[in-house]
Amino acid sequence: MSSTPHAWPAGYPPFQPRKWLTNGHLQTIAGNFLPRTNTLPEPVAEIIEVTPAHHHQISTEILCECHWQPEAVRVDRPTVILLHGLEGSSRSQYVIGNANKLWTAGANVVRMNMRNCGGHKYEMAARTPTLYHSGLSGDVAAVVRFCTETMGLNHISLIGYSMGGNLMLKYAGEAGASVPQLRAVVGVSPAVDLAASADALHEKQNRFYERRFLRALLKRFRRKAMLFPRAYDPQMAYGIATLRDFDHRITALYSGFRSADDYYYRAASARVLPSIAVPTLIIHANDDPFIRFTPETRSLIEANPHITWLETGHGGHCAFLATPDPATHNDGYWAEHTALRFIFDHAV
Repeated sequence: MSSTPHAWPAGYPPFQPRKWLTNGHLQTIAGNFLPRTNTLPEPVAEIIEVTPAHHHQISTEILCECHWQPEAVRVDRPTVILLHGLEGSSRSQYVIGNANKLWTAGANVVRMNMRNCGGHKYEMAARTPTLYHSGLSGDVAAVVRFCTETMGLNHISLIGYSMGGNLMLKYAGEAGASVPQLRAVVGVSPAVDLAASADALHEKQNRFYERRFLRALLKRFRRKAMLFPRAYDPQMAYGIATLRDFDHRITALYSGFRSADDYYYRAASARVLPSIAVPTLIIHANDDPFIRFTPETRSLIEANPHITWLETGHGGHCAFLATPDPATHNDGYWAEHTALRFIFDHAV
Protein backbone atom coordinates (compact mmCIF):
# COMPACT_ATOMS: atom_id res chain seq x y z
CA MET A 1 0.00 0.00 0.00
CA SER A 2 1.25 3.46 -0.85
CA SER A 3 1.58 6.25 1.67
CA THR A 4 -1.69 7.98 2.59
CA PRO A 5 -2.41 11.65 3.31
CA HIS A 6 -4.19 10.78 6.56
CA ALA A 7 -3.78 7.94 9.04
CA TRP A 8 -6.41 5.18 8.72
CA PRO A 9 -9.30 6.22 11.01
CA ALA A 10 -10.14 4.11 14.04
CA GLY A 11 -13.22 1.95 13.73
CA TYR A 12 -13.03 1.42 9.97
CA PRO A 13 -11.92 -2.15 9.13
CA PRO A 14 -9.12 -2.47 6.58
CA PHE A 15 -9.87 -3.93 3.17
CA GLN A 16 -8.79 -7.49 2.44
CA PRO A 17 -9.52 -8.57 -1.14
CA ARG A 18 -11.57 -11.65 -1.90
CA LYS A 19 -9.51 -14.77 -2.65
CA TRP A 20 -8.25 -14.83 -6.26
CA LEU A 21 -9.16 -11.15 -6.68
CA THR A 22 -5.94 -9.42 -5.69
CA ASN A 23 -5.50 -8.06 -9.22
CA GLY A 24 -6.99 -4.62 -9.89
CA HIS A 25 -8.33 -5.60 -13.31
CA LEU A 26 -10.05 -8.72 -11.94
CA GLN A 27 -11.57 -6.70 -9.11
CA THR A 28 -12.81 -4.07 -11.57
CA ILE A 29 -14.39 -6.55 -13.98
CA ALA A 30 -15.94 -8.73 -11.28
CA GLY A 31 -17.27 -5.70 -9.43
CA ASN A 32 -18.92 -4.42 -12.59
CA PHE A 33 -20.71 -7.64 -13.49
CA LEU A 34 -21.54 -9.43 -10.23
CA PRO A 35 -25.24 -8.78 -9.51
CA ARG A 36 -26.39 -7.30 -6.22
CA THR A 37 -29.39 -8.52 -4.25
CA ASN A 38 -32.19 -6.06 -4.85
CA THR A 39 -35.16 -5.89 -2.48
CA LEU A 40 -35.90 -2.20 -2.95
CA PRO A 41 -39.53 -1.14 -3.23
CA GLU A 42 -40.69 0.31 -6.53
CA PRO A 43 -39.11 3.77 -6.86
CA VAL A 44 -40.96 7.04 -7.18
CA ALA A 45 -39.82 8.66 -10.43
CA GLU A 46 -39.01 12.35 -9.98
CA ILE A 47 -38.27 14.38 -13.12
CA ILE A 48 -36.18 17.34 -11.93
CA GLU A 49 -35.52 20.42 -14.02
CA VAL A 50 -31.84 21.32 -13.70
CA THR A 51 -31.71 24.06 -16.33
CA PRO A 52 -34.73 26.12 -17.47
CA ALA A 53 -35.56 26.59 -21.13
CA HIS A 54 -33.88 29.47 -22.94
CA HIS A 55 -33.53 30.76 -26.51
CA HIS A 56 -36.50 28.66 -27.64
CA GLN A 57 -34.81 25.47 -26.45
CA ILE A 58 -36.41 22.90 -24.18
CA SER A 59 -35.43 22.79 -20.54
CA THR A 60 -32.92 20.27 -19.21
CA GLU A 61 -34.40 17.54 -17.01
CA ILE A 62 -32.96 14.53 -15.24
CA LEU A 63 -34.55 11.45 -13.72
CA CYS A 64 -34.17 10.51 -10.06
CA GLU A 65 -35.50 7.17 -8.82
CA CYS A 66 -36.46 7.79 -5.20
CA HIS A 67 -37.23 5.54 -2.27
CA TRP A 68 -38.89 7.52 0.51
CA GLN A 69 -39.25 6.25 4.06
CA PRO A 70 -42.78 6.51 5.58
CA GLU A 71 -43.99 10.11 5.72
CA ALA A 72 -44.21 10.11 9.52
CA VAL A 73 -40.43 9.64 9.84
CA ARG A 74 -39.14 10.81 6.46
CA VAL A 75 -37.92 14.28 7.48
CA ASP A 76 -35.91 12.94 10.42
CA ARG A 77 -34.16 10.21 8.43
CA PRO A 78 -30.90 10.68 6.52
CA THR A 79 -31.39 11.24 2.80
CA VAL A 80 -28.63 9.92 0.53
CA ILE A 81 -28.23 10.95 -3.11
CA LEU A 82 -26.38 8.29 -5.14
CA LEU A 83 -24.66 9.10 -8.44
CA HIS A 84 -23.25 6.67 -11.00
CA GLY A 85 -20.12 6.90 -13.13
CA LEU A 86 -19.41 7.38 -16.85
CA GLU A 87 -22.04 5.61 -19.00
CA GLY A 88 -23.73 4.17 -15.91
CA SER A 89 -27.20 4.89 -14.57
CA SER A 90 -29.36 4.71 -11.47
CA ARG A 91 -29.54 0.98 -12.13
CA SER A 92 -25.80 0.32 -12.11
CA GLN A 93 -24.92 -2.55 -9.80
CA TYR A 94 -23.00 -0.44 -7.28
CA VAL A 95 -25.90 2.04 -7.10
CA ILE A 96 -28.33 -0.82 -6.41
CA GLY A 97 -25.97 -2.27 -3.80
CA ASN A 98 -25.60 0.99 -1.92
CA ALA A 99 -29.30 1.79 -2.21
CA ASN A 100 -30.34 -1.52 -0.66
CA LYS A 101 -28.01 -1.11 2.30
CA LEU A 102 -29.06 2.49 2.91
CA TRP A 103 -32.77 1.74 2.56
CA THR A 104 -32.54 -1.19 4.98
CA ALA A 105 -30.71 1.06 7.46
CA GLY A 106 -33.63 3.52 7.35
CA ALA A 107 -32.43 6.21 4.94
CA ASN A 108 -34.30 7.92 2.15
CA VAL A 109 -32.52 7.03 -1.08
CA VAL A 110 -32.34 9.12 -4.26
CA ARG A 111 -30.80 7.30 -7.21
CA MET A 112 -29.81 10.21 -9.44
CA ASN A 113 -29.17 9.92 -13.16
CA MET A 114 -26.89 12.24 -15.06
CA ARG A 115 -28.34 14.07 -18.06
CA ASN A 116 -29.53 11.71 -20.82
CA CYS A 117 -29.03 8.64 -18.60
CA GLY A 118 -31.50 6.13 -17.20
CA GLY A 119 -35.24 5.75 -17.49
CA HIS A 120 -35.74 4.41 -21.00
CA LYS A 121 -39.51 4.75 -20.82
CA TYR A 122 -39.11 8.46 -20.10
CA GLU A 123 -36.77 9.00 -23.11
CA MET A 124 -34.45 11.17 -21.02
CA ALA A 125 -32.18 11.92 -23.99
CA ALA A 126 -35.06 13.90 -25.52
CA ARG A 127 -35.59 15.91 -22.32
CA THR A 128 -32.35 17.85 -22.62
CA PRO A 129 -30.67 19.52 -25.60
CA THR A 130 -27.25 19.16 -23.95
CA LEU A 131 -24.68 16.42 -23.38
CA TYR A 132 -23.53 15.35 -19.94
CA HIS A 133 -20.00 15.82 -18.68
CA SER A 134 -17.85 15.79 -15.54
CA GLY A 135 -18.33 19.46 -14.69
CA LEU A 136 -22.11 19.54 -14.21
CA SER A 137 -22.08 19.88 -10.44
CA GLY A 138 -24.98 22.30 -10.84
CA ASP A 139 -27.16 19.27 -11.55
CA VAL A 140 -26.22 17.86 -8.14
CA ALA A 141 -27.11 21.24 -6.63
CA ALA A 142 -30.55 21.07 -8.28
CA VAL A 143 -31.23 17.63 -6.78
CA VAL A 144 -30.08 18.82 -3.34
CA ARG A 145 -32.46 21.81 -3.64
CA PHE A 146 -35.28 19.46 -4.62
CA CYS A 147 -34.64 17.40 -1.48
CA THR A 148 -34.34 20.38 0.86
CA GLU A 149 -36.83 22.87 -0.59
CA THR A 150 -39.47 20.68 -2.25
CA MET A 151 -39.32 17.66 0.05
CA GLY A 152 -38.31 19.57 3.20
CA LEU A 153 -35.55 17.11 4.13
CA ASN A 154 -32.86 18.24 6.57
CA HIS A 155 -30.11 15.59 6.53
CA ILE A 156 -28.58 15.24 3.05
CA SER A 157 -25.56 13.13 2.18
CA LEU A 158 -23.96 12.28 -1.15
CA ILE A 159 -22.27 9.16 -2.53
CA GLY A 160 -20.69 9.25 -5.99
CA TYR A 161 -18.73 6.69 -7.95
CA SER A 162 -15.94 7.52 -10.44
CA MET A 163 -17.24 10.40 -12.61
CA GLY A 164 -20.13 10.74 -10.16
CA GLY A 165 -17.60 10.96 -7.34
CA ASN A 166 -15.91 13.89 -9.08
CA LEU A 167 -19.27 15.63 -9.44
CA MET A 168 -20.18 15.11 -5.78
CA LEU A 169 -16.80 16.39 -4.57
CA LYS A 170 -16.95 19.34 -6.98
CA TYR A 171 -20.38 20.28 -5.67
CA ALA A 172 -19.18 19.96 -2.06
CA GLY A 173 -16.21 22.23 -2.75
CA GLU A 174 -18.36 24.82 -4.49
CA ALA A 175 -21.01 24.72 -1.76
CA GLY A 176 -18.50 25.01 1.08
CA ALA A 177 -20.47 25.60 4.28
CA SER A 178 -23.41 27.31 2.55
CA VAL A 179 -25.78 24.30 2.63
CA PRO A 180 -26.52 23.50 6.29
CA GLN A 181 -28.51 20.39 5.35
CA LEU A 182 -25.44 18.81 3.72
CA ARG A 183 -23.97 16.42 6.29
CA ALA A 184 -21.52 14.07 4.52
CA VAL A 185 -19.99 13.26 1.13
CA VAL A 186 -18.41 10.02 -0.11
CA GLY A 187 -16.42 9.60 -3.33
CA VAL A 188 -15.58 6.02 -4.34
CA SER A 189 -12.82 5.79 -6.95
CA PRO A 190 -13.53 9.42 -7.86
CA ALA A 191 -12.07 10.88 -11.07
CA VAL A 192 -10.68 13.90 -9.21
CA ASP A 193 -7.77 14.53 -11.61
CA LEU A 194 -9.56 14.24 -14.94
CA ALA A 195 -6.61 14.78 -17.28
CA ALA A 196 -4.35 12.25 -15.57
CA SER A 197 -7.13 9.66 -15.43
CA ALA A 198 -8.19 10.17 -19.06
CA ASP A 199 -4.59 9.71 -20.19
CA ALA A 200 -4.25 6.60 -18.02
CA LEU A 201 -7.22 5.09 -19.85
CA HIS A 202 -5.15 5.18 -23.05
CA GLU A 203 -2.33 3.13 -21.57
CA LYS A 204 -1.97 -0.25 -23.29
CA GLN A 205 -3.26 -2.27 -20.36
CA ASN A 206 -6.38 -0.08 -20.12
CA ARG A 207 -7.43 0.08 -23.75
CA PHE A 208 -10.20 -2.46 -23.06
CA TYR A 209 -11.90 0.03 -20.74
CA GLU A 210 -11.32 2.98 -23.07
CA ARG A 211 -12.82 1.16 -26.06
CA ARG A 212 -15.84 0.16 -23.98
CA PHE A 213 -16.43 3.74 -22.80
CA LEU A 214 -15.93 5.12 -26.31
CA ARG A 215 -18.40 2.72 -27.93
CA ALA A 216 -21.08 3.77 -25.44
CA LEU A 217 -20.28 7.49 -25.65
CA LEU A 218 -20.28 7.53 -29.45
CA LYS A 219 -23.56 5.59 -29.57
CA ARG A 220 -25.09 8.10 -27.17
CA PHE A 221 -23.76 11.04 -29.20
CA ARG A 222 -25.18 9.67 -32.47
CA ARG A 223 -28.54 9.18 -30.77
CA LYS A 224 -28.35 12.79 -29.56
CA ALA A 225 -27.62 13.98 -33.10
CA MET A 226 -30.73 12.16 -34.32
CA LEU A 227 -32.88 13.83 -31.66
CA PHE A 228 -31.36 17.30 -32.14
CA PRO A 229 -30.07 17.43 -35.75
CA ARG A 230 -29.77 21.22 -35.74
CA ALA A 231 -27.51 21.15 -32.68
CA TYR A 232 -25.13 18.25 -33.36
CA ASP A 233 -23.12 17.09 -36.35
CA PRO A 234 -22.86 13.27 -36.34
CA GLN A 235 -19.76 13.46 -38.54
CA MET A 236 -17.85 14.78 -35.51
CA ALA A 237 -17.88 11.20 -34.23
CA TYR A 238 -15.73 9.90 -37.10
CA GLY A 239 -12.07 9.12 -36.44
CA ILE A 240 -12.25 9.33 -32.64
CA ALA A 241 -9.87 6.78 -31.13
CA THR A 242 -9.34 7.91 -27.53
CA LEU A 243 -11.35 9.40 -24.70
CA ARG A 244 -9.22 12.55 -24.97
CA ASP A 245 -10.20 12.77 -28.66
CA PHE A 246 -13.87 12.53 -27.71
CA ASP A 247 -13.54 15.19 -25.04
CA HIS A 248 -11.61 17.51 -27.37
CA ARG A 249 -13.80 17.14 -30.45
CA ILE A 250 -17.23 16.62 -28.85
CA THR A 251 -17.41 17.40 -25.13
CA ALA A 252 -15.43 20.63 -25.40
CA LEU A 253 -17.07 21.76 -28.63
CA TYR A 254 -20.65 21.29 -27.48
CA SER A 255 -20.24 22.13 -23.79
CA GLY A 256 -18.45 25.48 -23.90
CA PHE A 257 -14.83 24.49 -23.30
CA ARG A 258 -11.88 25.58 -25.43
CA SER A 259 -10.27 22.15 -25.54
CA ALA A 260 -10.00 18.84 -23.72
CA ASP A 261 -7.35 20.34 -21.45
CA ASP A 262 -9.59 23.31 -20.64
CA TYR A 263 -12.45 20.90 -19.88
CA TYR A 264 -10.31 18.66 -17.69
CA TYR A 265 -9.04 21.63 -15.70
CA ARG A 266 -12.36 23.40 -15.19
CA ALA A 267 -14.41 20.26 -14.50
CA ALA A 268 -11.99 18.60 -12.08
CA SER A 269 -12.94 18.62 -8.42
CA ALA A 270 -9.23 18.78 -7.56
CA ARG A 271 -9.44 22.58 -7.92
CA VAL A 272 -12.02 22.95 -5.14
CA LEU A 273 -10.88 20.33 -2.62
CA PRO A 274 -9.57 23.03 -0.23
CA SER A 275 -13.09 24.50 -0.02
CA ILE A 276 -14.81 21.32 1.15
CA ALA A 277 -16.21 22.09 4.59
CA VAL A 278 -18.32 19.01 5.44
CA PRO A 279 -17.19 15.53 6.51
CA THR A 280 -15.96 13.86 3.32
CA LEU A 281 -14.64 10.38 2.63
CA ILE A 282 -12.53 9.48 -0.41
CA ILE A 283 -11.97 5.79 -1.11
CA HIS A 284 -9.29 4.86 -3.64
CA ALA A 285 -7.49 1.62 -4.50
CA ASN A 286 -3.80 1.82 -5.26
CA ASP A 287 -4.32 -0.77 -8.04
CA ASP A 288 -7.19 1.13 -9.68
CA PRO A 289 -6.38 0.61 -13.38
CA PHE A 290 -6.98 4.20 -14.52
CA ILE A 291 -7.88 6.63 -11.73
CA ARG A 292 -4.85 8.76 -10.86
CA PHE A 293 -4.27 11.23 -8.03
CA THR A 294 -1.46 13.69 -8.67
CA PRO A 295 0.98 14.60 -5.88
CA GLU A 296 -0.53 18.10 -5.82
CA THR A 297 -4.03 16.71 -5.25
CA ARG A 298 -2.80 14.41 -2.51
CA SER A 299 -1.31 17.46 -0.79
CA LEU A 300 -4.65 19.27 -0.99
CA ILE A 301 -6.41 16.28 0.56
CA GLU A 302 -3.85 16.07 3.34
CA ALA A 303 -4.26 19.78 4.11
CA ASN A 304 -8.06 19.60 4.49
CA PRO A 305 -9.11 18.25 7.92
CA HIS A 306 -12.65 17.65 6.67
CA ILE A 307 -11.48 14.93 4.27
CA THR A 308 -10.91 11.33 5.36
CA TRP A 309 -8.75 9.41 2.89
CA LEU A 310 -8.87 5.62 2.66
CA GLU A 311 -6.38 4.22 0.16
CA THR A 312 -6.23 0.44 -0.09
CA GLY A 313 -3.57 -1.69 -1.72
CA HIS A 314 -6.17 -3.56 -3.77
CA GLY A 315 -9.76 -3.03 -4.83
CA GLY A 316 -9.65 -2.04 -8.49
CA HIS A 317 -12.05 0.57 -9.82
CA CYS A 318 -15.35 0.90 -7.93
CA ALA A 319 -15.14 -2.74 -6.79
CA PHE A 320 -13.53 -3.45 -3.38
CA LEU A 321 -14.71 -7.06 -3.25
CA ALA A 322 -13.90 -8.67 0.11
CA THR A 323 -14.78 -12.14 1.33
CA PRO A 324 -18.46 -12.36 2.31
CA ASP A 325 -19.26 -13.32 5.89
CA PRO A 326 -22.77 -14.81 6.13
CA ALA A 327 -22.51 -14.96 9.93
CA THR A 328 -22.50 -11.17 10.10
CA HIS A 329 -24.71 -10.60 7.00
CA ASN A 330 -21.76 -8.97 5.26
CA ASP A 331 -21.97 -9.50 1.50
CA GLY A 332 -18.34 -8.55 0.92
CA TYR A 333 -18.90 -5.18 -0.75
CA TRP A 334 -16.47 -3.33 1.47
CA ALA A 335 -16.82 0.15 -0.04
CA GLU A 336 -20.60 0.03 0.28
CA HIS A 337 -20.42 -0.94 3.96
CA THR A 338 -17.73 1.68 4.61
CA ALA A 339 -19.76 4.42 2.90
CA LEU A 340 -22.85 3.41 4.90
CA ARG A 341 -20.96 3.66 8.16
CA PHE A 342 -19.46 7.05 7.27
CA ILE A 343 -22.86 8.44 6.26
CA PHE A 344 -24.52 7.35 9.50
CA ASP A 345 -21.57 8.55 11.58
CA HIS A 346 -22.24 12.06 10.26
CA ALA A 347 -25.84 12.10 9.04
CA VAL A 348 -27.52 13.84 11.99
